[in-house]
Amino acid sequence: MARMDFHTHSILSDGALLPEELARRLEVLDTKVFALTDHVGPSNLSDIVEKTIATCKYVNESFSIEMLAGVELTHIHPKDIPLIARKARKTGAQIVVVHGETLVEPTREGTNMAACSCNDVDILAHPGILKKEEASVAYENGIFAELTTRQGHCLGNGNTVKVCSSDMLLVNTDAHAPSDFITEEFALKTALASGLAPKDAEAVCMNNPKMLLEKIRAR
Repeated sequence: MARMDFHTHSILSDGALLPEELARRLEVLDTKVFALTDHVGPSNLSDIVEKTIATCKYVNESFSIEMLAGVELTHIHPKDIPLIARKARKTGAQIVVVHGETLVEPTREGTNMAACSCNDVDILAHPGILKKEEASVAYENGIFAELTTRQGHCLGNGNTVKVCSSDMLLVNTDAHAPSDFITEEFALKTALASGLAPKDAEAVCMNNPKMLLEKIRAR
């Protein structure tokens, strides 16, 4: 079954592949839609978005996979997240991901709440020890929380399931290299291993990506 992945990286930031090769490898794995969300901050946002939009045009004309132009706001001071997320949108990013308070990187405290409170954010990535009140704010703002297959970051998946409503969860790879790519079957296993009931895991993998895609296309 074709899947969607809204969190991937290329050599435009710290990934191992050209965006075009990333698209081709995902296409072969029967991925239907993916977002290229390379790491950005004030130093490189405009340049990355411009290059990603240009690559999207090429991929969407030449491949049988849909590519979305996105960004991942990474190690941004929490107070600056609303401003930079808004700039990303105005610059042309179709999807805005925020690098959450992961267990394995020194993300600044307060990032999760700042992201959950920002209407220009679509996904809080690998949010680690997400608090219930933060998850409630994200839900109110239509922001998805990520269950990740990324090594290290995935240690917080169980807590994310515990504090979030299942209809605000997505399974993404945070792929940086070919070894990070997964099938739909593996995505479902990840959701189940994170503590979701089978019915909820299936909805997280099949229904929730469609809801986010419809939201993006409706803008």
